[in-house]
Amino acid sequence: MIDPYSEEVLWIVIIGFIMAFVLAFGLGANDVANSFGTSVGSKVLTVKQACCLATVCEIAGSILLGYKVSDTMRKGILQVNVYDDAEYELLLGMFAALIGSSVMLLGATFLKLPVSATHSIVGATIGFSLVCRGDKGINWKVLGMIVGSWFVSPLLSGVISVSLYLVIRRLILNASDPIARGLLSLPIFYGITIFINVFTIVHEGSSLLYFNRIPLWGVLVLSFGIGALTMVAVWFFLVPFMRKKIEEVGSTPKVTSGVKTDMVRTDTYKQTLPWTNGNSDVTVLASEIVLTPPNTSEEPAPPGHESSLGKDNPAYCLSIQDKTEEPSLEEKKDSQEKNQVEEDQAKILKLFSFLQTLTATFASFVHGGNDVSNAIGPVIAIWMIYTEGSVHQKSETPLYILLYGGVGISVGLWIWGKRVMKTIGEDLTTITSSTGFTIELGAAFTVLLASKIGLPVSTTHCLVGSVVFVGWANSTKKGVDWKLFRNIIAAWLVTVPVSGLLSAAAVAILREIAL
Repeated sequence: MIDPYSEEVLWIVIIGFIMAFVLAFGLGANDVANSFGTSVGSKVLTVKQACCLATVCEIAGSILLGYKVSDTMRKGILQVNVYDDAEYELLLGMFAALIGSSVMLLGATFLKLPVSATHSIVGATIGFSLVCRGDKGINWKVLGMIVGSWFVSPLLSGVISVSLYLVIRRLILNASDPIARGLLSLPIFYGITIFINVFTIVHEGSSLLYFNRIPLWGVLVLSFGIGALTMVAVWFFLVPFMRKKIEEVGSTPKVTSGVKTDMVRTDTYKQTLPWTNGNSDVTVLASEIVLTPPNTSEEPAPPGHESSLGKDNPAYCLSIQDKTEEPSLEEKKDSQEKNQVEEDQAKILKLFSFLQTLTATFASFVHGGNDVSNAIGPVIAIWMIYTEGSVHQKSETPLYILLYGGVGISVGLWIWGKRVMKTIGEDLTTITSSTGFTIELGAAFTVLLASKIGLPVSTTHCLVGSVVFVGWANSTKKGVDWKLFRNIIAAWLVTVPVSGLLSAAAVAILREIAL
């Protein structure tokens, strides 16, 4: 039994807050990359722009949505009543959980592996509890729901993302006029996304913000109203702006030529066909096109050498089939059609770039609401036990601690987040703004649903699941780097046991020293 605000345990509170910031730092460096990694990978946002948006969204999400998941993390997994009259031991255990998960997460980030912070903190919590109370200290029903969600969430996220992508591909990308269809869809996508966000925040929301006092009809009216206003604003302001931007893409001058050359790049220099300077009748097959290095020696090249191509030999001589006749009408038509297709594709990518920015901020917001609780769940428990002197932690999660976790996550992203952004956004599969949009939206919906229920699902699982599903549907199975995917899965599998072992070792040492 300890007294509220006991100086005996103050050292645990101070160091616990430091370790929580370290864990939030690792979470920001590793997990926040999930939200904006696809946007950076498709070149819609720069890393700096992604970090600025993520900072605002993560902190807002942690304050507005983070309270429910933090309750599960601090007193849902454990049977806290088995620590009655042993508050000091539970404080040491929560402190050990912070140590174990921090070491695991920072190590994975250094290796550029997008592991799950949820796995890390859950594994660390189980690890210290098994040392302190054996299997009696764990709420197996809640743990089973959490572990089950780890398998369901990536599948659900992937199905939502690939379904949305197939609908967009059919109704917009493959339409006779995809630009008009896309501009028409902008207000719809924005309105629906904002409606879902507002409804999730306000419905049965935080009691500290008095959202829980708003009745369901009031929540629906507020959500529909804000969503409708968003649609109107997008239609009258963003759509004309986007139409102007798209027209600028179409007005970009192109360089054309009447000479048709099919050039093949080679990495090695090869012997060209016999060549006589000035001979215009030489024919060289396209497959034999090579670059020959210049003769940098002051001595003349021997006869027949690649460099003996005449006195005015340029730095590199490109040997191509000499074809100077005018292209046929059919060739001109094919060339014009190809240029038109490329122009339309550029316009579509420009259109979806704004949609992807919306979904990236949405994903970052719900990430703050779900995953910030992983970083600060243990330190909230430490603070509650310290202020109440009881393991039951009956008070609401303080908003200032949620804010503290959001700031730590943002700092981690700014300093170290680029490493994992590259793995999610570029290495796993090729991502464009249209596929990135569906990936982020599917994952965000999945995480948002879990946050509302109070389940600490893995944002990493959802994003990687969506990336793989859409990457596979968008091309062939070769469209996904399966070797890298296997490495990510392996990192997931070892996260729980490694975090648990680190936490168990830490609490065993702390018990020997402090108890």
